[in-house]
Amino acid sequence: MFAGAQVSLYPMTDGFIDVILSSLTALDPWRDKLRIETDDISTLIVGPPEILFPALRDLYAQAAATGGHVVLRCTLSRGCPGEPDDPICQTGALANPEEPVASRQASALAAIAAAAETGQVADAQFSLYVMGAGDHMAEIMGCIDFLKQSGTFDRSKNFCTRLAGDAGPVFATLQQAFCQFGPPNGHVTVDLTVSANSPSKR
Repeated sequence: MFAGAQVSLYPMTDGFIDVILSSLTALDPWRDKLRIETDDISTLIVGPPEILFPALRDLYAQAAATGGHVVLRCTLSRGCPGEPDDPICQTGALANPEEPVASRQASALAAIAAAAETGQVADAQFSLYVMGAGDHMAEIMGCIDFLKQSGTFDRSKNFCTRLAGDAGPVFATLQQAFCQFGPPNGHVTVDLTVSANSPSKR
């Protein structure tokens, strides 16, 4: 399997270079478990979801801790048929869709309850895309029902769901949505935007 994310940080400050470079150091503790490649547009992070999402959480939390308005934009994918399998992505975190939805939801909720808080607020919106054979709408609706019980659910919006709360539980919610819904050998993607310290909320 291949799993990873293309992620970009957008600090709304004249000192954006320092914010981006200092925030990328939050990935250092994860570098031996992930493949990380940065260019002038985005950073590619390849690895298993149980490592990938905590790394994204830490990247976001470090950027948010600057106190300025910053946005993280991310496209996540697993099982893309156009990508070669990568041994670094081996994982046991993906649920079997033959397991009842209620059981997968319960596992996901337990994982969120165990998530440590970071002290940084995250306002996020994301869309889950389950592709390939099977009843993709049943998986998506099962995910939406889980989100409404997650404690991080804010509201439904056109084409996406909004989450809010501490970055720890929010990123744990995103990880569970990515892992618990959709076939483990199928193609699943997430389109994600996370905002910190937006002046429009004041």
